[in-house]
Amino acid sequence: MAKPRSITSNLGLYVYGGAAIFLGLLGLVSGDFATTWQNVGPNIPLRVPLAYLTAVIELAGGIALLLPRTARAGALTLTIVYSVFTLIWVPKAFVNLGNYDPIGNVFEEFSLVAAGLVLCAIFSPAGSSIARRRPLFVLLFGICPISFGIVHIIDMPGLLGWIPGWLPPTKMFWAYATTMGFFGAAVAILTGIMAPLAARLLTAEIVIFELLVWIPNLSAGPSNHFNWAGNAICIALAGASWVASDSISAAAKTKPSPAKSPAEVSIPA
Repeated sequence: MAKPRSITSNLGLYVYGGAAIFLGLLGLVSGDFATTWQNVGPNIPLRVPLAYLTAVIELAGGIALLLPRTARAGALTLTIVYSVFTLIWVPKAFVNLGNYDPIGNVFEEFSLVAAGLVLCAIFSPAGSSIARRRPLFVLLFGICPISFGIVHIIDMPGLLGWIPGWLPPTKMFWAYATTMGFFGAAVAILTGIMAPLAARLLTAEIVIFELLVWIPNLSAGPSNHFNWAGNAICIALAGASWVASDSISAAAKTKPSPAKSPAEVSIPA
């Protein structure tokens, strides 16, 4: 099995698991999905029972992820749940090719899937096929910020409405800065060039969005389910990015020193 991990070097695990617990509690309290991200239509049979069942699974998966003995099962459970919501968006993305919003939602949900796969790899036995694929799962996550940036470009007017007016120097500056931040992070993660730093900055960007946008929205409208769902999803996205960032940083630390000769570097079986 994977080696025990310290809390300080694996905060992403706790944010990712905490977000699942948040989503679960939200579903139990509201009897609803995290609309509009968990896009289950109103005409779906047994929609309310399904919402409660999903909430219980998310809550159980998040708690299991935070417990060493059940962490692998928790990671797998959340990966499956988020995969279902990703697949729900896929048909809508193909039907509305002229509208990028469904495609953007596919990649938002898929980023949670990719991070879940990273955690599954971390908790799998060393040398197993799933453990060896951890770099691939990180790359799958690295595709997602490209979509985040495209969403910003396509919905620039909407983005400007989300940015606080008091934030200097201008709203347009931050609109372009955050958009380029997404694209830059994707390039770095996919190429491996300055990937640890870029992944950390991507995580910081999402966390700042939570602090400056979603928490104030919730404070202004605590009775609005959309605000609660937005906070939960934003924290989940931050957790996903944090998980990928932790994995990238850990991999960078374990790379053999360039000063060593090939004969000195041991190759894992």
